[in-house]
Amino acid sequence: MEVDINLWGVFWAAVASMVIGSIWYARGVFGSAWMKLAKVDEKKMQEIGWMPMVYMFVLALVMAYVLAHVSYLASQFFTDYSYQSAAINTAFWVWLGFVVPTMAGTGLFSQTRKKLMAINLGNWLVTLVVMGWILGFVGL
Repeated sequence: MEVDINLWGVFWAAVASMVIGSIWYARGVFGSAWMKLAKVDEKKMQEIGWMPMVYMFVLALVMAYVLAHVSYLASQFFTDYSYQSAAINTAFWVWLGFVVPTMAGTGLFSQTRKKLMAINLGNWLVTLVVMGWILGFVGL
């Protein structure tokens, strides 16, 4: 089976991931609480520069590509779903089935505060659902 993936959709979904992250972790939203809970040193963060953002964009491209791939397969299997609804549903189930257990499991053993986990999990839920919406909107 050949999987058709719109690479422009993957690109724009990755861009959306970066935009959502920059808003979500802005000081006026969850940024101040996140920095305090994650014990992020602002000076060190500024010294690091832009490279983490570049890596994060590459990771967002991988995530969007895989989400597009799995969404395509879901849309082929569930023939009563449009590609858009399959992409949004897939995004939610990927979040619930992979992101939540991974982050929660890691958080439990590393004794991460529940509020920090909630901030990060909320970001990934919004990010994945928006990525799914974009992939579905752009289509194949």
